Amino acid sequence: MTDKIKIHIWHTGMVLVDTAVPFRHTAAWSMGLGRGRKHKILLPVSSYLIQHPKGNILIDTGWSEVVRDGQTRQLGLTRLASKPSLPANWSVKEHLRRVNMNVADIDFVLLTHLDTDHVSGLLDVKNARSIITSNVELVAAQKSSLRYRKTLWKGLNIQPFQYQVSGIGPLGKSYDLFNDGTVQIAATPGHTAGLSSVLVTGSNDNFVLLASDVGYDEKNINENFLPGILTNLEEEMNSLSWVREMSNLPNCQGIIFNHDIKIVEQEMII
Repeated sequence: MTDKIKIHIWHTGMVLVDTAVPFRHTAAWSMGLGRGRKHKILLPVSSYLIQHPKGNILIDTGWSEVVRDGQTRQLGLTRLASKPSLPANWSVKEHLRRVNMNVADIDFVLLTHLDTDHVSGLLDVKNARSIITSNVELVAAQKSSLRYRKTLWKGLNIQPFQYQVSGIGPLGKSYDLFNDGTVQIAATPGHTAGLSSVLVTGSNDNFVLLASDVGYDEKNINENFLPGILTNLEEEMNSLSWVREMSNLPNCQGIIFNHDIKIVEQEMII
């Protein structure tokens, strides 16, 4: 492929969590609930805009602007473990305006999973042409009434896609968004049942892996630190191993975790 792909890495909020959320070994309980503020860490919440020759893709939505008004009740019990904040000019809509793009210009809103910090701003981009997530994740969200907040996508038509056998990802399954190998949505379960990571491949087979919440930091893959919030331990370990393998390939241009405190807003071209 000769046309370049541009990836915008945006911060679309912050979240205050216990250190056990990114690194479960730092507390006896997986989310460190009940510990004092000295154990808290402030992490970014990220979203990504991929400007691709075949369409514009927004990956995850960060916090809704209503968070600024203290309206965190929409987030349910999850707000007790993950305290949200949205600084000025950080919302998805504000980022889109800076790149002179309207919501209607978005061909796909791709939700890596349906946790609140990834879908809170979904209603703000409801006029995108298509909203998609894995069928595995959508089924899991429909079954659970604690972790997921269905009000955040109430009335929206989220289209489920099905992973296909491709040899990509820890399960060897992915969804090829444009049927040309440039945007592969890989099944990387563990944090949630239907968590996806996005493998973006450009010229000369150079790639960037947007690894969502498979990990929070390079420590998760380099030092085998498990994150705190898991649905399946074995699947999480396999997903981390795959990300580690991808990070060691010579054509890897970056592994981007959604909440990595070291990742700055930037544009990547591959």
